Amino acid sequence: MDCCETDGFKRPREIRGEPTLAKTVRRRGVLKGAALVAGTTCLLASGVTQGAAKSATIQLAFCSQLLCVPPYEVTRDGGYFRDEGLDVQLVYMRGSTAAMQALVGGAVDYAATSFDDVLQAFNRGADIRRFYSTARLPLAALAIAPNRIAEINSFKDLEGRTIGIVSRGGIAEALTLFLMKKAGAEGKKIHFAILGPNIYDPVRLGQVDAAWVGEPALSLLVKEGGRALVNFMETDDAERYLGGRYEFMGVSVRTAEIAARREEMRALARALEKGLSRLQSIKPEEITAALPHQLMAGVDTAQLTDIFGRYRASLYPTGGAIDVAACERVADTLKFTGLIKPEVKAEQVLDLSIAGS
Repeated sequence: MDCCETDGFKRPREIRGEPTLAKTVRRRGVLKGAALVAGTTCLLASGVTQGAAKSATIQLAFCSQLLCVPPYEVTRDGGYFRDEGLDVQLVYMRGSTAAMQALVGGAVDYAATSFDDVLQAFNRGADIRRFYSTARLPLAALAIAPNRIAEINSFKDLEGRTIGIVSRGGIAEALTLFLMKKAGAEGKKIHFAILGPNIYDPVRLGQVDAAWVGEPALSLLVKEGGRALVNFMETDDAERYLGGRYEFMGVSVRTAEIAARREEMRALARALEKGLSRLQSIKPEEITAALPHQLMAGVDTAQLTDIFGRYRASLYPTGGAIDVAACERVADTLKFTGLIKPEVKAEQVLDLSIAGS
């Protein structure tokens, strides 16, 4: 999911910490996950055999976008993994797609990724299941460059404009074309600029007319005079433009291992359930304090704390039961732009026996 890489800050090459029940990334795991980009198909079988046996330490990979992290780090910080008898390593990857590739290839036991990455992996032949949800809105907004706010006030106004995205074939491109169509605008008149993860400066400087960004990049752009044409981190915009909740972050496992891992999955879900509850009840400052300091390099902690206070009620559910309708909305968007086959159904990648629906 390219929206997992648009918070506007460069990530450290690795995030290291204490080895047990702590914030850690193992270099071999990161490199192995990255290597999967070249050939998912040939790694499917080997992934099942490598991860089938339950290990003493569980590796859970996810992207390092700042708003993706709180459910997992707040759970760890509260001791809820430990209380369930789980030794969980939170493995920081360079984006949701890398985390999914690590799961498919057997480098980790579980992956917390965007739901569009689950669907696209399944579409390519990966046998995986989402069983727990930790965020039900996209962590992205379409921000207008400060020097273009007087000219762009609707999706129709985007015709002939250049939109910054991290990469082609991702949910940002799909959402743009989907929303253009809904607004009666011509998506073919959009120009996409591939900017990679460090997308903040190009839109701030007006090198593109608009770009899909996350937080805190959006708040920084607003301070510079920009604004959001649509902000899917807000419930009202999700209702207006998408028709409701839109499944985003959650935990997946290889299907072949569900029977052997079922009790472990239930324990993981119970721990995260407590973490999600705590996330809504503690002070925003405590959320910021739970994040690894390496991830916070270059980040304005006061601003991030304000962002957590603003968005936590809309972004993070109080429980991890899966909203099937929210999942289908993601599938519909991907089908519209041909990123998954028309016959793919969201329910094909869901296991509702762990957290329900």
